[in-house]
Amino acid sequence: MNSLFKTALLCAFISLISFQATAQSTKYKCLLQMSNYMGEGAYVVVSLVNAKGTYEKTLYVMGEDKKWYKSLKEWHKFYSKKPTNISAITGASVTGGDRSITTIEIEDSKINTGYKLRFESAVEDQKYNTTDIEIPLTTAAMSEKTEGKGYIRYVRLSKI
Repeated sequence: MNSLFKTALLCAFISLISFQATAQSTKYKCLLQMSNYMGEGAYVVVSLVNAKGTYEKTLYVMGEDKKWYKSLKEWHKFYSKKPTNISAITGASVTGGDRSITTIEIEDSKINTGYKLRFESAVEDQKYNTTDIEIPLTTAAMSEKTEGKGYIRYVRLSKI
């Protein structure tokens, strides 16, 4: 009986460790309002960047035609080095004045640790914005509306 108890205790301990090792994440509704610019639909990519500003993960791409991905220059450097299947996180481009509502998933371990969400935007034959918006992944910043510097007027995140 003693060895059975030890085995059960060991199994419970291993289960606890593997549960903690599994990354917990939260889904956020992302409301993106575009400014009233003139021109084609904007391609926007939402990326997770670390405290050093290095791309770690693509969270969402607005724009389905892959031939235009290279217009998102900095993200495309990252993406072309580590191509991944992004079809599940890809939607239509967004035109001037339009609104987009998407869902993004962020690992809880990235919150309040120096990570940021980077919104990069490009419009055909117009200016490219490497950091149209950067939102620090802090509890406070993620609950506020963040103003854009380029084609994006603002972004608002809310937990689902």
